[in-house]
Amino acid sequence: MPHVPASSALARFRVIDLTQVRAGPTACRQLADWGADVIQVQMPEHMRGDDTLGGQDGSDYQYTHRNKRSVTLNLKEPEGIAALKKLIGTADVVVENFRPDVKFRLGIDYETLAKDHPRLVYASISGFGQTGPLAERPGFDQIAQGMGGLMSVTGLPGQGPVRVGIPIADLCAGIFAAQGILVALLERESSGKGQWLHTSLLEAMVYMMDFQTARWLVDGEVAQQAGNFHPTSIPTGVYKARDGYMNIAVFGSKIWERFCRTLGAPEWIGDPRFHDKASRSVNRDALNAAINERLAHQDRDHWIERFNQDGVACGHINDMSEVFEEPQVQHLGMVQGVVSARLGPQRHVGQPMTLERTPSKLVRAAPKRGEHTEEVLAELGLAPADIAQMKSRGVF
Repeated sequence: MPHVPASSALARFRVIDLTQVRAGPTACRQLADWGADVIQVQMPEHMRGDDTLGGQDGSDYQYTHRNKRSVTLNLKEPEGIAALKKLIGTADVVVENFRPDVKFRLGIDYETLAKDHPRLVYASISGFGQTGPLAERPGFDQIAQGMGGLMSVTGLPGQGPVRVGIPIADLCAGIFAAQGILVALLERESSGKGQWLHTSLLEAMVYMMDFQTARWLVDGEVAQQAGNFHPTSIPTGVYKARDGYMNIAVFGSKIWERFCRTLGAPEWIGDPRFHDKASRSVNRDALNAAINERLAHQDRDHWIERFNQDGVACGHINDMSEVFEEPQVQHLGMVQGVVSARLGPQRHVGQPMTLERTPSKLVRAAPKRGEHTEEVLAELGLAPADIAQMKSRGVF
């Protein structure tokens, strides 16, 4: 089946996906979900390493590679490299996450390809960057979480570093790479030239530390673990009602006053222990204990409705089954269906933003390894006999 765009937004672009594991495939999924013709290039089945996410039929792989096509090429063979270069000649974008030296050894680095394809946008994702003292190190999500500072501020005070429960460095690096690709494609419209862009798990993680980096770079303050409570805005965090836990966020003096009145504690507004941000910070433990004591008289739903009515942000703390029972999540239509020829009907989370005129949708389940090799080679103009010969020689 030829390319079926998931959206008309990026349908005019072709992307060659040379990535594996998560950060690179995430970048390419972003482009595929908005309609780009993303062609995933993998090693043939008999040569593959452990480059799949829980196996190709696993939920993780199926989610990450939807809306793409797949070809296999043996890049250890000159004929495989030649076919890849021919394919790149039809593309707007190449995305790779090889070790920094591999692309040069294969002759598919940006400078080499740009000589013949000056409009090519070439995106590289690595663990630590393309140059520098750590460029050759293997990079993994948890390593970047630790080196980028996230684990030092995650978890309860004094319990030691804690990883975040999702591969946030991988995911952010992939999303930033996709953003960079879109910026480069926009710039190409005026200059007529492509360019090399690169990001890394470490850069993504440092950037995502956001106000914690500002606290150090501007104020000279090293952030510490604050557990389930916001480090600077108090009271904001996890509190316990009669039947379980919920989140409450109180930002600013006006909302603090609303919070006190809704909780039935208007006297706290003038209490010298709590009357301003600085005093609430010093006395946070006493304040949190007092809040929990008041909340214990009613269930979560009572408080969540009351606080939100009064303009104080408050919400449930859901497990994954409860997330998709949330009426607002259902209203937003975040879950979409697609049918896999091998695995049957599937449900996945779609894109988290809506373009009203050019929406994204799921049109193709994740492909089987090499499912579209002969189809794509034929699109390149290769004759059936030539394709058959390549197959017999193990080129794909």
